[in-house]
Amino acid sequence: MPSPDPDDVADRAPGLAADGATDRATDLDPDLRAEALAALRELVGRDDAEFHDGQFEAIEALVAGRRRALVVQRTGWGKSAVYFVATLLLRRRGGGPTILVSPLLALMRDQVAAAERAGVRAVSINSANAHEWQEVLARLDADEVDVLLVSPERLNNPSFREQQLPSLVRRLGMLVVDEAHCISDWGHDFRPDYRRLRDLIAEIPAGVPVLATTATANSRVVADVAEQLGTDVLTIRGPLARSSLRLGVLRLPDSTGRLAWLIDHLDDLPGSGIVYALTVSAAVDTARVLRERGHDVRAYTGQTDPDEREESEGLLKRNEVKALIATSALGMGFDKPDLGFVVHLGAPLSPVAYYQQVGRAGRASENADVLLLPGREDPAIWHYFATASMPDEERARRVIDELSDVPLSTPALEARVDIRRTPLELLLKVLDVDGAVRRVQGGWVATGEPWSYDAERYRRIAEEREAEQRHMLEYEQTDGCRMAFLQRSLDDDTAAPCGRCDRCAGAWYPGEVDADAAAAAASALDRVGVPIEPRRAWPTGADRLGVPVKGRIPAGEQAGEGRALARLTDLGWGSTLRELFAPNAPDAPLPPRVLDACVRVLAEWGWAERPVAVASVPSRSHPQLVGSLARGLAEVGRLPYLGELAPVDGGPTGGPGGNSAFRLAGVWNRFSADGLDVPVGGVLLVDDLADSRWTLTVAARELRRSGATDVLPFALALRG
Repeated sequence: MPSPDPDDVADRAPGLAADGATDRATDLDPDLRAEALAALRELVGRDDAEFHDGQFEAIEALVAGRRRALVVQRTGWGKSAVYFVATLLLRRRGGGPTILVSPLLALMRDQVAAAERAGVRAVSINSANAHEWQEVLARLDADEVDVLLVSPERLNNPSFREQQLPSLVRRLGMLVVDEAHCISDWGHDFRPDYRRLRDLIAEIPAGVPVLATTATANSRVVADVAEQLGTDVLTIRGPLARSSLRLGVLRLPDSTGRLAWLIDHLDDLPGSGIVYALTVSAAVDTARVLRERGHDVRAYTGQTDPDEREESEGLLKRNEVKALIATSALGMGFDKPDLGFVVHLGAPLSPVAYYQQVGRAGRASENADVLLLPGREDPAIWHYFATASMPDEERARRVIDELSDVPLSTPALEARVDIRRTPLELLLKVLDVDGAVRRVQGGWVATGEPWSYDAERYRRIAEEREAEQRHMLEYEQTDGCRMAFLQRSLDDDTAAPCGRCDRCAGAWYPGEVDADAAAAAASALDRVGVPIEPRRAWPTGADRLGVPVKGRIPAGEQAGEGRALARLTDLGWGSTLRELFAPNAPDAPLPPRVLDACVRVLAEWGWAERPVAVASVPSRSHPQLVGSLARGLAEVGRLPYLGELAPVDGGPTGGPGGNSAFRLAGVWNRFSADGLDVPVGGVLLVDDLADSRWTLTVAARELRRSGATDVLPFALALRG
């Protein structure tokens, strides 16, 4: 959570309600409030600091009553002050260390720094500091740690779960679950690993206090989390209005218009801030274009190197960059109290998720600007994210059937089930929480416990996700106060007009875009050409599927580096390609403007040797599209078109998705170049969509074995 600076704890927002709060614990320790207030003032470094309404009630419940509490308060209210002060007081009374479950590395770094300023000895165990684990465990054994921060994933690490966690639970002074909405199926950021906390809470001895905190929970999530905490839970909820935020929504015709607006107006926004994008490629592309136009920005995504992410966070906190162009990887708990603005290129999938992200701004300032620039493609992206965490029954049973009481590693399991690594790992987590599988040293095992697919539960979750998406569109179109709309989305019955948003006070942002900025955006998004990296090694487990290969692909059978016009997720040509590859789009010859763009890719390629011929991959879904592209490139380049490789035994099997071994098995020995007059030299190999790259790899291998000295793959689109 954010460090509790003076603005976080000064009593600036009266009227906070403590639902169910009582004074029953006060008599147990009449001096508790004075002691807690002194700790708070030491924490924030201000002698005049006072508690927010609800802060002391939570501390009192934890320290004097040893109760379980759920705190739902706006970002910046000072939830971290509650658990740091409670930890100090519990430790003075002989309590053991606090375990703080925290979801993000960036959040952990901020929490450790805040604890140090408060005199709280805090350490973390996470994937980024494995080299420090032994030292951390030694300090725990010596009782030199007040707060241990762990990720929810760490709780299911076999060695941690079996060797360290039992002793920690026996000595536990308090358990804190940060961003507790992640526990709930109904929360906007549900995570399977968080559901294990219910089991951990059930193991905690009576009398050990438990605190759950969040800024983004509606009544349904609050009830779900409170139920998981146990009985006699004190729930403290306050109003969620953020008086410093000035909200607005600006509709622009397309991604070019949105990027042009940023080019033209980014420097007009106050201070430094965050520009959120929905996809990794959108964040990277936007950052690149803005830098080219002289803006000091950096990209920040889940694929960014951890050290670079930490460096970028520091630059933003010190106002040494104008903005980070980020995905949701920069989200919960990022601590910059004076963040001046948040802009969204495309909308999050619910008003609740939107409230969580915009809550990063204006925590310690009177004014901060929040602007949403929605896109037509938003619903398609929402659909993917809304369903990603829900298991498919057939896939789940396939995984369970492949496991036994002998541990199987994730890569080995991946070679047995046709599921890619990332969705497989997510599915295993869900099945682990359901009790069907268990992670142990060496991999995964089946528990043997009966498992049934809860179709009704997943149907209800899907319906809720769809309702949230409709609600987000209503936020964009509302005629009423935008802040009040967000409050009502979180079931805050204190919602009232804010007097500041574009609906209350009129548009505060410029709607026009300078012609030069529009031209620069159009030029940047017209950029073409994305490398297709060649496969260099066969996938593990291919031999189990009847493909007799392993290890490195022989150099004489490899494809060269290829090119695609663009990624499907790109801001520029991606939108055109998404229309061409839409599920209901008819197969037709390639539009001339797209062919012209492909010719530009070839012109800018910079290959060592020009190809001497063109061939194509037989396409099941887009034969006219691929054929017209291959013939068009051959004609423009004045190269012979050899034709398409012949499909063998019906051609490739399988579809998009799936893991490498299965994708390779689906195309192995399914192409033949016997009918083609393959020349000595390089061959340009044309396909429609590059996904796993195994189709291009196997087709290139066939051409190399038929005499081509090089094969240069070319695809219209690269997935991802």
